[in-house]
Amino acid sequence: MNKIELEINGIPVSVEAGTTILDAAKQVGVKIPTLCYHSDLEPWAACGICVVKVEGSPKMLRACATAAAPGMKIITHDPEIVKVRRTVLELTLSTHPNDCLQCGRNGNCELQTLSEEFGIRDVPYEERLRDLPVDNSTGSIVLNPEKCISCGRCTQVCQDMQNVWALEFIGRGDDTRMAPAADVSLDESPCIKCGQCSAHCPVGAIYENDQTRLVWNAIEENKKHCVVQIAPAVRVAIGEAFGMEPGELMTGQLYAALRRIGFDAIFDTNFSADLTILEEGSEFVQRFTEGGVLPQITSCCPAWTDYMEKYATDFIPNFSSAKSPQQMLGAMAKTYYAEQSNIEAKDMFVVSVMPCTAKKFEVNRCESMGASGFQDVDLSITTRELARMIKQAGIDFKTLQEEKADSLLGEYSGAGTIFGVTGGVMEAALRSAYFLITKEDLEDVNFMDVRGMEGIKAAEIDIKGTRVRIAVAHQMGHVEALLDTIRAAKENGEETPYHFIEVMACRGGCIGGGGQPHGATDEIRAKRTAGIYTDDEKSVRRCSHHNPMITKIYKDFLGEPMSHKAHELLHTGYQERKVYKK
Repeated sequence: MNKIELEINGIPVSVEAGTTILDAAKQVGVKIPTLCYHSDLEPWAACGICVVKVEGSPKMLRACATAAAPGMKIITHDPEIVKVRRTVLELTLSTHPNDCLQCGRNGNCELQTLSEEFGIRDVPYEERLRDLPVDNSTGSIVLNPEKCISCGRCTQVCQDMQNVWALEFIGRGDDTRMAPAADVSLDESPCIKCGQCSAHCPVGAIYENDQTRLVWNAIEENKKHCVVQIAPAVRVAIGEAFGMEPGELMTGQLYAALRRIGFDAIFDTNFSADLTILEEGSEFVQRFTEGGVLPQITSCCPAWTDYMEKYATDFIPNFSSAKSPQQMLGAMAKTYYAEQSNIEAKDMFVVSVMPCTAKKFEVNRCESMGASGFQDVDLSITTRELARMIKQAGIDFKTLQEEKADSLLGEYSGAGTIFGVTGGVMEAALRSAYFLITKEDLEDVNFMDVRGMEGIKAAEIDIKGTRVRIAVAHQMGHVEALLDTIRAAKENGEETPYHFIEVMACRGGCIGGGGQPHGATDEIRAKRTAGIYTDDEKSVRRCSHHNPMITKIYKDFLGEPMSHKAHELLHTGYQERKVYKK
């Protein structure tokens, strides 16, 4: 692209044509404050706090949405600009509840941070609060519209990034408010509980349903044998809550922290990810070689499952019947582990720590989530919730010595850990599918074509002369185009363009989940992703079928992949759900 020259606060800078003033300023180390802006989203210029002056222009321009032009001389900070920005903050605070101590974003709120930076100690405007009800109808995420600052991030995420359209602005002027579409409750709306609205909200207007007190209560209750599992993506993000760099691998420290909190058994969802691969991979090989419905589509993302059951019911036959790793481990904990440990399932309490708010919905999505005879996973909490529990327990997370998981359901391969990134489920499945088809192991287990942040990735894999066409999509807004390609081929009587498809609802996969530490950008997602691949590369075993505990659980308990017992415990079904409930 063409380069242009301009000045920012007297500093010459050369940027590509089309670069915004905001990004140009970053290149010379100048921070322009923002509140509505997020790098994932198209600039909306709603808040007005990023205003700057340009020599020769009578008006201030909004830096987030204004492209730099050749020869521009920009002033980003002077007394008048600072006064305007302070006024914007004061007006925003006049309509915002002053209950920071009770807010889940206290200490990690963008509005609070800016107010502190601008030294705001009182607000010279009349308080204009509205008595708007809190919506906690989904059980996964909570809306508190009274705290909404009308930045528009949540609606942009829901409509543009995720293509769900569960949130919108209703009303005009002072009566404008963020609400579920059609002004119904969130549970009655098209919401898929992905939590990306909460991940992008700069304040406490949308947040996860905090269930940590229920976890503490279960640990306190001596009659309960409390079991916990941690998802792949949690280990590369939890450190951010304690001032560490994104992507730092904290697996051993997590095990240690969970033991100190008081859990009786520490397991790893990576183990059940390996189990998922044996079931899902075997299912794919069966479909592929015996003429089953293709493409097979992955089913371990509950937000994607919810989306499919609402928006793409024509693909129900294509969905893998394999449960997610979270649900598989719950079922194994309350059957196999309970049997081995001589513990009754009714006396167990299984908690999962997930990067995802939709996992709270998944634990009782349908009857098959109770394959053990009881609800297999009792509670699912997010990475953010676990971080709070660690702090509540007085644990110095940074200094913890590494410990190991309990071996019965804790050992995992590198394939299990890459479930946490986009393309990871596909890559893990291909590593084992190759073996299941050829009875030989791959020399190189890395499938680079399915890695990366491109919205839709497609490739053709050669399995000893057998061509397997695959596709990977992440971020729900990309998925419909992929589905339409398959629909078009079917309508034209053509062969399916793909045999196997992976979908993850969140950008980057689970590392960018709606329950991860706030502030995720593509730069942070890249670091978390690198941490996941580091965990894979340092693993002694990198294929799910090489996990000795997986071999043992089939030999001692399940029989073989896709057996009758495996179907009862590890598989599920799907049904059409109304986009708007009545």
